[in-house]
Amino acid sequence: MAIADDVILLDKKLSELITRYEQYFIGLEKREPLLLLGEVEKLVRRYTGTPINNTMYKHRYTMLVARLNTYREHWNRILKLMEEGRYSRDRFISDLHLRQKSAPEPPAHAARLASTESELDRIVLELREARKACHLPAEKITRDLVASSIEKQRPSLVAKLGTENFVFRVVIEDGKPKLKAGLRKH
Repeated sequence: MAIADDVILLDKKLSELITRYEQYFIGLEKREPLLLLGEVEKLVRRYTGTPINNTMYKHRYTMLVARLNTYREHWNRILKLMEEGRYSRDRFISDLHLRQKSAPEPPAHAARLASTESELDRIVLELREARKACHLPAEKITRDLVASSIEKQRPSLVAKLGTENFVFRVVIEDGKPKLKAGLRKH
């Protein structure tokens, strides 16, 4: 194989190796990807002592080797933390499992209610800031006023958008802040 093909192959395998290590660290892969690491290191060793005449390929090769070395240090640090039991993702996941086993699940409507409450607080805060930015009084903007305004708009928005899955945002048009609705992204 020529250096051009090897550099492209090294880039692809290094990207795959990075992905596999991340999957291993979050628990999706059961084993460390040592075979793929060996393949990548073999490609790197092939051109270690060989002069590369093409400047572009030489630069790309050295950048890939530097990237591999940086990631290798990072992976070794994480592996050491995992062996010592101090890896934060492992602790987070184990704590999460313990909390899930000990605490009963809250009802779905309670979670939905909490998210709409926090969304309402966000809208009120954004509306107040927008009014201040437009040099308009913001003291009259209350949670109840914004909630009643949203509830008035809801039936027409459901008819217009065809769904109840929408989100409000604050925009400034003609020097005045307004509430606009759009479809929720997720």
